[in-house]
Amino acid sequence: MAKARTSYVCQSCGAVAPRWQGKCEACGAWNTIIEEAGAKDVVPLAQRAKRKGRVMQLEPLAGQGEEAPRIAAGISEFDRVIGGGFVRGSVVLLGGDPGIGKSTLLIEVAAKLAGGGRRVVYVSGEEAIGQVRMRAERLALKAAPVELAAETNVEDVVATLSEGAAPALVVIDSIQTMWTETVESAPGTVTQVRGAAQALLRFAKRTGAAVVLVGHVTKDGQIAGPRVVEHMVDAVLSFEGEGNHQFRILRALKNRFGPTDEIGVFEMTGRGLAEVENPSALFLSDRDHKSPGTAVFAGMEGTRPLLVEIQALVAPTTLGTPRRAVVGADANRLSMILAVLEARCGVRMGGHDVYLNVAGGLRIVEPAADLAVAAALVSSLSGSALPQDAVYFGEVSLTGAVRAVPQAAARLKEAVKLGFTRAVTPEGGRAEGVEGVSLHSVAALDRLVAEIAARSPRGLRAAAGRGEDG
Repeated sequence: MAKARTSYVCQSCGAVAPRWQGKCEACGAWNTIIEEAGAKDVVPLAQRAKRKGRVMQLEPLAGQGEEAPRIAAGISEFDRVIGGGFVRGSVVLLGGDPGIGKSTLLIEVAAKLAGGGRRVVYVSGEEAIGQVRMRAERLALKAAPVELAAETNVEDVVATLSEGAAPALVVIDSIQTMWTETVESAPGTVTQVRGAAQALLRFAKRTGAAVVLVGHVTKDGQIAGPRVVEHMVDAVLSFEGEGNHQFRILRALKNRFGPTDEIGVFEMTGRGLAEVENPSALFLSDRDHKSPGTAVFAGMEGTRPLLVEIQALVAPTTLGTPRRAVVGADANRLSMILAVLEARCGVRMGGHDVYLNVAGGLRIVEPAADLAVAAALVSSLSGSALPQDAVYFGEVSLTGAVRAVPQAAARLKEAVKLGFTRAVTPEGGRAEGVEGVSLHSVAALDRLVAEIAARSPRGLRAAAGRGEDG
């Protein structure tokens, strides 16, 4: 009789260790290695029955490829992120913090598709059928012909889905609660998550059904479980948002059938998630035009131009080490901009605390925001408010030069649509041909600093010196 093997698997990265240890050597995480019962011992190679390989048909590289057929979800923001709709036979992994609205979003998508006459199955491993019905009733979607099930055994789920016509969409909420009989370990472990995902992936490819897997996230915001699951699926989506903001951002991290870094914007209301067709206007709706330290950044999220407000506060401090607090932006990028302002522009902020915030709960990782961040910092330090009808974009280099960024025309068109008439852009950028906006090109950051300081009521050097005297 074959003997069961025991393995030690890291629940963070999926690495297998020969024995238990406190720290995973692969990812460096502590106390994540758990003993799992593995499969039966493999039959020795000499005892295996020899099998002749099957001859495959090889295709030339040159040829016409047919575009994968899609099933539109009916929610434009969701369809934008996944590339225009679900691809038949695809598997999508959706992750997000607890309570962010993943189940609410997917029940709305399922109801839209089911209302169009397609078979949709919603399988919940965390909630009873009555709880799912209560959510649907709160969202006024109880009449949608969505088929429900509360089950965690993958073999039972696949057998049920194989009965009758193949469903157009299957929602599994969540993959961490599923378990398969082929693996002898507890649900939620790396081995079970991988085995359950493989079984659902085979079902999707065999039947052509689109499968959405809901994934839990760790405290760092990463999708829990082995990273191999992210490689197995066709698309990885992240549902982001702050608990104290009503905005939710659906972001594509991986998509084999569409663009990555695309976002969809939703607003959490009492009746569920509502689409935000013009997120730029929503992010700028409560902007204070007269306060110093605010600048409007014309950014790009995937193929969508997006205008957001950058807020900065530079305040004198008596601490030996000034504080640097960042919300919604890269802290390392802020440190670089502060160094460039001091070394290349003569702006001394060593005696000041610096606080940076992106209004609306959006997170910006684009280097094109450097110019807007620098303008907001200098504006706050000097007490000079920036022009209320101006937008900023450009990348700042370590030499103090302002470098060009892509898709300048799309950024300017979005600014004109929202009533902005001026734009501070890099000198080498290709931003001509957009009517309704006057361009102010800057080649180096020190020129922009001098222009802001010239409008200051108290002078930039006086403000910086008073902070150091603090």
